[in-house]
Amino acid sequence: MGGLLAWEVIGVIDTEGDCVEWSFPAEPGAVRGARTVVRGQLRSWGLDALGDITALLVSELVTNSLRHATGPIGVRLVRPVGIVATLLVEVSDPLPDLPLERAAGLDEEGGRGLQLVAHSSSRWGTRPADAGKTVWFELSVPG
Repeated sequence: MGGLLAWEVIGVIDTEGDCVEWSFPAEPGAVRGARTVVRGQLRSWGLDALGDITALLVSELVTNSLRHATGPIGVRLVRPVGIVATLLVEVSDPLPDLPLERAAGLDEEGGRGLQLVAHSSSRWGTRPADAGKTVWFELSVPG
C-alpha cells in the first residue's frame, strides 16, 4: 500500500464510555493499521500504559481474521468510565465460525493467538453477529 495506511473511522459514539470504531480491508496492511490507530486512540485517552498489550492482542485477532475471513475487519474500543476501569476491545469479521482456543504444538507456527488473549486479558469471549462474529477482550486500567 505504498506507505499509506488504509483505514476508515466508522464513528465516535457516547455510550457507557467513549467508543471509537474502525473498519479495515482484509489485506495484510490491516494489522499494522489496526495497531497504529489503537495506540493513537489510547494515547489520546491517556491510556498509554495499555498501548503495548492492546496493540499486541489486536494484532493477533486481526491476523486471525485475515487468515480466515475475506471481508472487512472491524476494531472497536470502548473507554472505561466510573469506578470499574476496564477497557473493552472488539475485533469483528464477516466469518460466522467462532474461533476456538487450542493448544498449539511446539513446532507449529500459529495457534497461540487466542491463548495469548485468554492469558493476557481479564476476560474475553466471542459472540455471533448478524453478519459474522466478534471476538472481544477486556483489560484492567492500571490505577
